[in-house]
Order: sequence, then structure tokens, then C-alpha cells
Amino acid sequence: MRDPRMSALAALLVNTSCRVQKGEKVLIEAVDTPEAFTVELIAAARRAGALPFVSLRQNRVLKHLYQQCTEMQMQEYGEIELYRMKKMDAYIGVRGSLNFAELSDVLQDRLKLINRLYFKPVHLDQRVRHTKWVVLRWPSPSMAQQANMSTDAFEDFFYSVCILDYSRMSRDMEPLVARLERTDRVELKGPSTDLTFSIKGIPVKKCDGQHNIPDGEVFTAPVKESVNGTIQFNAPTLFHGFSFNRVFLRFLNGKVVEASASTREETERLNSILDSEEGARYLGEFALGLNPRITKPIRDALFDEKIAGSVHLALGQAYEDADNGNRSEIHWDMVRILAKEYGGGELLLDGTLIQRDGLFVTPELQDLNPERLLQRCAEKPRQEC
Repeated sequence: MRDPRMSALAALLVNTSCRVQKGEKVLIEAVDTPEAFTVELIAAARRAGALPFVSLRQNRVLKHLYQQCTEMQMQEYGEIELYRMKKMDAYIGVRGSLNFAELSDVLQDRLKLINRLYFKPVHLDQRVRHTKWVVLRWPSPSMAQQANMSTDAFEDFFYSVCILDYSRMSRDMEPLVARLERTDRVELKGPSTDLTFSIKGIPVKKCDGQHNIPDGEVFTAPVKESVNGTIQFNAPTLFHGFSFNRVFLRFLNGKVVEASASTREETERLNSILDSEEGARYLGEFALGLNPRITKPIRDALFDEKIAGSVHLALGQAYEDADNGNRSEIHWDMVRILAKEYGGGELLLDGTLIQRDGLFVTPELQDLNPERLLQRCAEKPRQEC
């Protein structure tokens, strides 16, 4: 029996996120996801008059491909995938996970090859810059376990945070965008956190259902060499299937000069990644999370970076539309939740307190607080999706 929520979500991805038009070519890349949803995406693309193309992948298979890959092989692999991506007008990436740590035993030197020869040219340089695209995770027992929820409860949570009225959310984001566009100095304060940087002259963008589902953030980037101070992230973060907890970073003139995590192994892995190339020790993004239905981390960046009352910083590559000039083979989001139950914190813009303990305190921004935002952005009726 068809789940109407699948149909609604597929329509959202095709029509709202990618704005697919008649005759356009759409690549649907499904990793460890059910056939039923891929079929729904094909049907939604065809209803829009588009030409769907499908790539089915499994992380367990990819792991065996990556474990023994050579530089020449990944060079060819990247060139083939880049050729196909250049043919596409839109990209929908649905990424499931039967085991979130599936790639954790792939050696770092192989992962660096994959980043340099496949992910960066195909996704960061071509897909992000030259297609209409959206990516999302698919709910699985593994994700439910990460979130400490039952499979059924997590599935309900998934649909509730994904299917929102993003057009309403987009309008409510405008005052925050305007405030950030006028801002020079940003200050973050909280336990083990006292960080300052400038965002002057860097474009500010809202994420309102166009590229990530679930969505709900406003982002820009720090001026590359302006970052100074310390921050401790209080949401776990995954990178290539390995979990890092309580990541602590110290910055001097934009560069990470000290990095640690909760265990020795995590700290060693963290610094190995940061030492992989120069751009990995600089920031490429600063953002505020706003999704009113996401309130706690589940160790998945696409969800955690949208937590209402959170901020996140990304090590590595800057986005082209909010570019601070940093170049890297990685883009690694790390989340600091400012809500009181996570230790609290303050966000100041040019010396003015904007957010305390995860809630906006200035009148023009209070409609972005979760209770108010949820009243206006609850999912549309089924027939409208």
C-alpha cells in the first residue's frame, strides 16, 4: 500500500526543491533507499515533464570498491561521474544508511583520493555550482538507533521535519538575512566557547527547502582570517562514518591551531583530517539552525545543522554563493546548540545580543523562535503537496 507521505515528499523534492521543468534531465541517486521511494521520484519527475535518470548505490558495496581503490581508478571513476553530472539539469540525492559506520574502516589515504578525485570535482565543483539540486537522508533502523528512537517513531519524526511550508519559512527568514547583511562582528559565547569573527562583505543566504531536506537555516561565511578564540561543539559529528564527540577548536587569525575531541583516537583522526591540506584548518561557513521540529542531535549533519537554536561552522570549502575564498577537499559541519538544556550560550552581532539560550531576543527576529515559527510552517494539506 502506498504511503501518501512518500508521494508528498517526492513532489516537494521535484517541484519545490529542484523546480524541475519540462524537458530537463534529472539524476536520481539513491543510496540504500527503498525502491518504492525511487519509483515515487521517477513518477513525480515525469509528471513535471522531465527525463529521470537513476543511479542505485549501496554503501556496503561502495566500501569494498573504496578499500582497494587506486589513484588511476578513482581518476577514471571521477571523470565518468563528472561527464554524467555535466549532462544533468537537476540532481536529487537520497542517502540511506543501513549502518552509519559502514565506511569507517576505509583507510584515510583512500578517503583522501575519493574526496580529491571524485567528490570535489563531481559534487562540490559541478553539481553544487551548475545544477538545481537537493539531498536528503532516508530513515532507517540505523538512523533510528542513532537518535535513540524506535523505527516507527523515527519515521514519523522524519516526515514531520521534512514536509513543512518552506515558502512561509522563507518569508520569516528575511529579517534575519537583512540583519546579518548589516553585520561585521559576530561573537559566540558559552561553556568552553568564546569565538569572534567578521562576516562583513560575505553574502548571506537562506536555506528554505531548495537544497537540503529537511531544511531551515541561514548561512554566510566568516572572513577567512578573522576567526579568533575557542569553541566546543556539543553535538556529535560524523565524518566518513566515524563519530567525533565534543570537538574543541582554537583559532588564531582564521586557522585552527589546536583541535581535540573526547578520546585520543578521535583527536588523532581529527588532526589527521585537518592536516590533509591547508583549507581544512580554515572555516568555509557560519550558519544558524531554524527548523522548529528539530530540537536534538541525531548524529546526522543534514538534520543536526538545522536544530532550532543552534549555530554551526564548517571546516573547509566555502560555498560559491557565500564565498570567503577558502578552498578545500572537505566541507565538515560542526554544531553548537545554544539552548539552555545543552549548556546555553549567547550570539551577539556587532555587540548586540541577538540570541540567548537558543531563543531570539530582538523583536524583529522573535517570529523565528520555534513555537511561533511552527504555527505558520506546519505541513500543508496533503492535496497541496
